[in-house]
Amino acid sequence: MRVHVVSDVHGNSEDLEKAGDGADALICLGDLVLFLDYADHSRGIFPDLFGVENADRLVELRTARRFEEARALGNRLWEGLDRNAAIEAGIRRQYAELFAAFPTPTYATYGNVDMPSLWPEYAQSGTTVLDGERAEIGGLVFGFVGGGLRTPMRTPYEIDDETYAAKIAALGEVDVLCTHIPPDVPDLCYDTVARRFERGSAALLEAIHTVRPKYSLFGHVHQPLVRRMRIGATECVNVGHFASSGTPWTLEW
Repeated sequence: MRVHVVSDVHGNSEDLEKAGDGADALICLGDLVLFLDYADHSRGIFPDLFGVENADRLVELRTARRFEEARALGNRLWEGLDRNAAIEAGIRRQYAELFAAFPTPTYATYGNVDMPSLWPEYAQSGTTVLDGERAEIGGLVFGFVGGGLRTPMRTPYEIDDETYAAKIAALGEVDVLCTHIPPDVPDLCYDTVARRFERGSAALLEAIHTVRPKYSLFGHVHQPLVRRMRIGATECVNVGHFASSGTPWTLEW
């Protein structure tokens, strides 16, 4: 059995169309939407609306962790515009293209920049969407939890720690834990380019210690200090920043 795993697709529909080649199934750990590309500030919903110069400034402020100034810049730009409608229109254009690129079968969960409310409109019959739920693939039980935890970034699908922990607990015994965010381990949460710690889940780390799955698979941290480590019986793997690599991570058994 061979499964390909991707995360942080961020608009890369071209490579997504090929991500399932040679695999029995594709797993997607979320972040389909591209709001702003930190490597190419001309790509994404934000520069489409406000231009590259404003995108440059926003990235500069966020990278410096000057979140209040970044928020103030955004508020000025959005003044007089229907923010929700404009963002939703951009996301819908991306979702139409990205969901059409998913092979059959695909098992997917949400990232922190996704809009779960729109997924039922675009997920086709070959795509199974799971959040706090399990699926059996090739004799192994996979548990899926999507979204991220609350941060100053205020991305669209951030939930409180208690709700996230309840979703992890609802999975029970699984062979493979599939989440968007990593367990709360500093080496797995630190982004070496953004030069900051992303939020990891303490509940996920506890489940790794107690449930002892074979694998914990995740994304979210685009350039992690450590991509892979063993915690007890569990191999913890950041499957990679698919938006830039275009290459899925492979799990075979």
